[in-house]
Amino acid sequence: MTRILAIDQGTTNTKAVLFDADLSPIARASRPTRTDYPHDGWAEQSADEIWTSVVGAIAEIVQKAGPDGIAGLAISNQRETLVLWDATGGPAPCPAILWQCRRTAQDCEALIAGGHGPTVQAATGLGINPLFPASKLGWAIRNIPEVAELHDSSRLRAGTVDSWLLWKLTGGTAFATDHSNASRTQLFDTAKLNWSKDLAQIFGAPLNVLPKALPSASRFGVTAAGATALPEGVPILCLMGDSHAALYGHDVRAPGEVKATFGTGSSLMSLTPKRVASSHGLSGTIAWSEGGETAHAIEGNITVSAQAAAFAADLLGIPSPAELSDLARSVPDTGGVFFVPALAGLGAPHWDDHARGIIGGLTLATRPAHLARATFEAIAHQVADVFEAMERDIGQRLETLKADGGASGNDWLMQLQVDLLGRPVLRRDMAEVGARGVAAMALRLLGHPARPEAGEMRRFMPSLSESDRLRQRAAWKAAVQRARSDR
Repeated sequence: MTRILAIDQGTTNTKAVLFDADLSPIARASRPTRTDYPHDGWAEQSADEIWTSVVGAIAEIVQKAGPDGIAGLAISNQRETLVLWDATGGPAPCPAILWQCRRTAQDCEALIAGGHGPTVQAATGLGINPLFPASKLGWAIRNIPEVAELHDSSRLRAGTVDSWLLWKLTGGTAFATDHSNASRTQLFDTAKLNWSKDLAQIFGAPLNVLPKALPSASRFGVTAAGATALPEGVPILCLMGDSHAALYGHDVRAPGEVKATFGTGSSLMSLTPKRVASSHGLSGTIAWSEGGETAHAIEGNITVSAQAAAFAADLLGIPSPAELSDLARSVPDTGGVFFVPALAGLGAPHWDDHARGIIGGLTLATRPAHLARATFEAIAHQVADVFEAMERDIGQRLETLKADGGASGNDWLMQLQVDLLGRPVLRRDMAEVGARGVAAMALRLLGHPARPEAGEMRRFMPSLSESDRLRQRAAWKAAVQRARSDR
């Protein structure tokens, strides 16, 4: 009996799924995580709380299914969040700086003004932006004395969430990351597959605190005794960023298909035949690496996606996004109301850190249901913006979108998406597509044959006329322009 325990560590929760060798889920567990917003534009999480959520999810899996037969661990993680810690086990010098955090916006603007943009993009595929850890690490060294002190004493460790979890799982004996996560740091040369001294100098970020970068399918280390409810010696076989893992979990292995992960933020990703440089506001990235091969992709990241529903629900005094969805469905349209959720600036394809969320089109006839509907339409419009930019970069029409992530379980939102996209959307019945992706890669590393695509795919088809779709898309684009700082 071969089983793989997949950890899917996201922004709002940590999930654990135990899979059998046929990638059928045996047991599931989940723990919530908390985000703090201490200042305007700042977003943080406690690395210790992230770890505690993982420990709790693993304990529940072991309680439900037992530890026997677990042949390996695989980790899918929220990307671009920077974790800083003391190699000797002392207290963390600061909270983890979340991917959403915009505290380095001015630093990034100064680097762009200094002409560094082309150099960074050529090496990484990424435009300079506070989303990525490079500027965060440089900022922390300069602005947090405890971080500088740890660095000066050679005790500082810096990594993305996967590296932090690997360190904790192995009792501090393994300090590594994979190529997909490394490619999102803006310190990693995706052609040479190594950390770049030139990039480190640009961002003022030391390379000697970073983990070893390995293929996504690797034997990263083994679990330490007492670290979790798992026994000592269970191998960690796969690390992959969550968006990349979802693409792998959709069984995408060749260019031509696009997936969208509907989460706190959203990510659209499609494989490309080789490294690409976007000219339409998207990013080139490493999708994954295994068996000596590196897969490349193009991606668009939306900063606030499903989180917009949680924000609007709180604003309207509605208990949950699910109830906000019910309210939104009670009206046939937005009544002219629009909501651009630039609550942490605008991500792809606009990349405007100074954009601010706006609500407009209000009249005396406006009701909460209209704002609720405008919120869900905004989620779908943002995905359509990235999808269209991806078509322009790739230079061909893309026929379908594969959906995953928590918000994709909302059938009504998926119908909004197909209507505003004008293309079919396919959604796998299994919610934990990212967990499935890393489990599949771990099984391949163990020598298990590739499985055919599993699970039913529900197909959503457009029902809106093309003229109505174009009219709504034009109104949305005008609203986005009003939210932008450069209007």
